[in-house]
Amino acid sequence: MTPIRPRWLALTALLVAGAAFAAPPPFAGSPPAAGKPTNPTLSVGDAVAYEGDGLLTFHLTLDRPAPSALRVNAVPRPGSARPAKDYRPGAVSTVIPKGASEGTLRVRIYDDQVVGPDVSLTLQIASAPGTTVANRTATGTIRDDDPLTVNLLHINDHHSNLQPVNNTLNLGTSGGAFTVPFGGFPRVTAKLKELETQLDNVVKVHAGDAITGTLFYSLFKGEADADLMNTACFDVFALGNHEFDDGDANLAAFLDFLAADPNCETIAISANVVPEIGTPLAPSTANDYIQPYAIKEFQGQKVGFIGITVAGKTQNSSQPLETTQFLDEVETTQRYVDELQAMGIDNIVLVTHYGYQNDLALAQAVTGVDAIIGGDSHTLLGDLGKYGLPAAGSYPTLTTNADDDHVCVAQAWQYSWVVGQLGVTFQRGKAASCAGAPHLLLGDSFRRSNVEIGEPERSQILATIDADPQLSIVVSDPGAQAVLDVYAAQVDELSKQVIGTAGEVLCERRVPSVPRGSGVCAGNAVSVFGAELAVNGGFSQQVVTDAFLARAFRADLAIQNGGGVRITIPEAPITIGTAYTLLPFSNTLVELTLSGQEVLNAIEDGLAFYASNPGGNTGAFPYGSNIRWDIDMTQPKGSRAANVQVRERGTDNWSAIDPAATYIVVTNSFLAGGGDGYATFRAARDDGRAVDTFINYAQGFIDYLVQDLDGDPLFAPPPSDFSTQSFVPLP
Repeated sequence: MTPIRPRWLALTALLVAGAAFAAPPPFAGSPPAAGKPTNPTLSVGDAVAYEGDGLLTFHLTLDRPAPSALRVNAVPRPGSARPAKDYRPGAVSTVIPKGASEGTLRVRIYDDQVVGPDVSLTLQIASAPGTTVANRTATGTIRDDDPLTVNLLHINDHHSNLQPVNNTLNLGTSGGAFTVPFGGFPRVTAKLKELETQLDNVVKVHAGDAITGTLFYSLFKGEADADLMNTACFDVFALGNHEFDDGDANLAAFLDFLAADPNCETIAISANVVPEIGTPLAPSTANDYIQPYAIKEFQGQKVGFIGITVAGKTQNSSQPLETTQFLDEVETTQRYVDELQAMGIDNIVLVTHYGYQNDLALAQAVTGVDAIIGGDSHTLLGDLGKYGLPAAGSYPTLTTNADDDHVCVAQAWQYSWVVGQLGVTFQRGKAASCAGAPHLLLGDSFRRSNVEIGEPERSQILATIDADPQLSIVVSDPGAQAVLDVYAAQVDELSKQVIGTAGEVLCERRVPSVPRGSGVCAGNAVSVFGAELAVNGGFSQQVVTDAFLARAFRADLAIQNGGGVRITIPEAPITIGTAYTLLPFSNTLVELTLSGQEVLNAIEDGLAFYASNPGGNTGAFPYGSNIRWDIDMTQPKGSRAANVQVRERGTDNWSAIDPAATYIVVTNSFLAGGGDGYATFRAARDDGRAVDTFINYAQGFIDYLVQDLDGDPLFAPPPSDFSTQSFVPLP
């Protein structure tokens, strides 16, 4: 007896047999007969569905309504999809009713409950009598929808801070606050390696501003940073604004250092940075050094990482080539999200150097984004405020994108002090959930008044650290420490020379109302002579500006941007290393000849640039010496600085600034070139009214301590000598 074959096997056999001949396919539809109306043309479109949907639905269209009921038969043929495992084999059919011009064919699909790659099959039209088939095949893609968790380990803004720094912590133990070593890059490497052994699907991310900030950069121009980063071996590195501080050529050299380790491949990403072909970052193509995104694959599922660099700040506050373009952050993000999604990649992480508040706004402005790993604003997230640290939000911070889907936002503070651990669970192309912690990297030396804390409080401290997953005592990675030791020995020779002493803690603060740092400097500290951080602004910013005026012998007054001064000066001996950490950039002192009105305009320039992005442009806030003012940020540009007075050099005589008078103003070369929005300074420079002293500005501060103070301790001046006399913040 001849066995009866299922109908779908018979159709498949006919298709296979037909493929062996050059004749037209046997089931392509009915050919038009002479003198009869032509048949409507049938097309079948591709289909996409998730496993859990249960069906792949292929849409059929006719170029005109069906003259009668039309039956369409088709057979699914395997591609990467497996019959009976990924989909149900066998013929499928449908009837397009008379007068209709659309129909559907449905193929049953299965969920294998295992994370894996998307798979596809081919649907082939077997017969469609009464039609002319325009194309007889379509692709059906079965998307995996099982949850995939990817663990993002990240740092940002380490700024050449490769060694640990003693900071204040208060864990609520019996003795109160104490000092403990924070960070150091060998601890970063050790923590990353530890977490890698505990987690699956790990991506190591650096969100920018790796270089500039300490003597390690001043001496080695990024080589030390690259060598330490390679001990951690980051997967992706998003460019920060400070990567451009010494121009495109120096950035290219740094990326060459980063690529020199054959055992580590770090992809530099920034979708909105477009160097001109033929320049150092793009000798042959725009992507010689910088990629718009990186794609990683886990268990067959792909995740896209798009890099974004803060545009305006980099152009105005660093020194990229004028030919290097910085595209709009939001538009560029959406462009590359769309590009990745067109490639079938729906799991998308942004790696941004854009600032915490900007990241939250960016998430809400674009579709398709699932998570953001950020930098630039040096934001500490997590439940760490209870320890006296400046935590600004939860870790991770949850928001939504323009599709109203969840977005997980994280950042890891600064200076190699924190390693962030963010686990993102993707499902159906969205962030189904996310969780993690910022790991504050601590040494095991706890001191108060420079004396090691003993028992029983030491055990209390250790127990508190052990109970909080955000706190980690980390032993430095030996290999990374060996690399650092080679560089540190050379730095020590230069940095250990004492050049003065600070008679008090000189807190760093850019804008009076915006706290920075920890400990006493996180509040409204009051200096020995009565200046207040929340009224007069940063003590270290003011003394630096005073030092610039002292070393510019022709100048009537000095103006300096708050962001150019990088650290709090501790109450301790001041070394050359302190000076170069305080003033780490390659700037010189420049004297500008300006009218009084131009001086006023320059102050307003800095305030306007700050107001244009108060979360990201705090560094533009002005400080002055021999000049003082009242600031009201609720007023419009041009009216924010009032009661501006100047002092006759060498006297205590203050008088209102004369808009028509001429003043010589000393500033740094960065501001003289229009950085941080100081367009008035640049116009004067371009007009030939600038004299570069070629004195490195850190050297100017050193000379001030050695020659002007001549061993006397450095204090913040009385409040009457601060540039900011009163301050009303932005509304």
